[in-house]
Amino acid sequence: MKRRVVITGVGLTSPLGNDLDTVTTALAEGRTGVRVMDEWAEHGGVETRLGAPAAPYSLANYSRKQLRTMGLVARHATFATAAAIEDSGLPEELVRSGQVGLSYGSTDGSCSSEESYYRKLYATNSFSGLLASSYLKFMSHTCAANLGQLFGITGRVVPICSACTSASQSIGQGYEAVAYGMEEVMICGGAEELHFTVAGVFDLMLATSVKYNAEPARTPRPFDADRDGMVVGEGAGTLVLESLEGAKARGAKIYAEIVGYGTNCDGGHLTSPSDRGMAGAMIRALKDAALDRDQIGYINAHGTGTEVGDRAESRATYEVMGGDIPISSTKSYTGHTLGSCGAIESAFILGMMRDGFLPPTRTLDVPDPECAPLDYLTGTPREARPALVMNNNFAFGGINTSLIYRRPDTI
Repeated sequence: MKRRVVITGVGLTSPLGNDLDTVTTALAEGRTGVRVMDEWAEHGGVETRLGAPAAPYSLANYSRKQLRTMGLVARHATFATAAAIEDSGLPEELVRSGQVGLSYGSTDGSCSSEESYYRKLYATNSFSGLLASSYLKFMSHTCAANLGQLFGITGRVVPICSACTSASQSIGQGYEAVAYGMEEVMICGGAEELHFTVAGVFDLMLATSVKYNAEPARTPRPFDADRDGMVVGEGAGTLVLESLEGAKARGAKIYAEIVGYGTNCDGGHLTSPSDRGMAGAMIRALKDAALDRDQIGYINAHGTGTEVGDRAESRATYEVMGGDIPISSTKSYTGHTLGSCGAIESAFILGMMRDGFLPPTRTLDVPDPECAPLDYLTGTPREARPALVMNNNFAFGGINTSLIYRRPDTI
């Protein structure tokens, strides 16, 4: 029998702030986390000068020994996860009981740690002096491994590495594990670290915003006719998922219910998105939730600000959802936080549903006429309390996800 799954804890670090109240206020006020990265100028061929670093935070309550196997990406994950566990009220003995699992992802391990390691290796052509623990910082599952060790999680640990759907697939994995009784509680999310090499990779693909290098507040511009690419961001988001029955039994506060999840693969081009694949993920999420499209009150788009991505996503959304549902992209505030975006944006949704507004795409002035005719939110926030919200994310490799959340007072 499928169990109902709810969110009882939220933690994050993001370009807009490091707690739900702060980031929700930033969205309502139209603030941006994008800034000029002057330090990237020293690296030849990196044309973009824009990034969205996470707000400062402290891990002073952890020892050097506890943090020594963590690069920046795992530290982001640690901050967000500690906050989510505390917010949920899960007792430590339950977290360590074997009844709690972890599903966590990122696009890469720690790029800065990997850079440091290989610079030393290539400078000396010798492994002498390199630390054996360095690899633990940049291995692809560094977040999941470090979180499992730090918090004593002995249930299932599922590392997800699917680029921009790492966090959303992690949430989906956790949802299914709880729904079908494989774990009582799942801690889920994703993290990403901002580094010049990542910006450079997207530069090579001609996918980054360069026209607004001196005007960071004007980009990225998802769905806008004057967009010129994405801005790379960073951060981490963590959600605590448990059964509705379990949450009620322990008197936990409930942020939302996860009612639908869909994921699939285009099965085609590695970098060019497929309308059909994106549409398929939304259809699967609606089917899982047993909902009609007209019941969805808002769509949080993937919306990265690239021409090919925006156009394909808009067409897929129109095909499945029609053109009357309000839609916006919160990446216009944070840039693209890659492997963490599905969790960070899910946290944003929880704040919006709680406070009763829908944020516009903050930089959308004139919709691209080649995008499908959707109800694009522009200008100021729209007052609304949708009962059901869809969050979509799509990744290289043709990996697609769609999650549907229900407002807690309608459960």
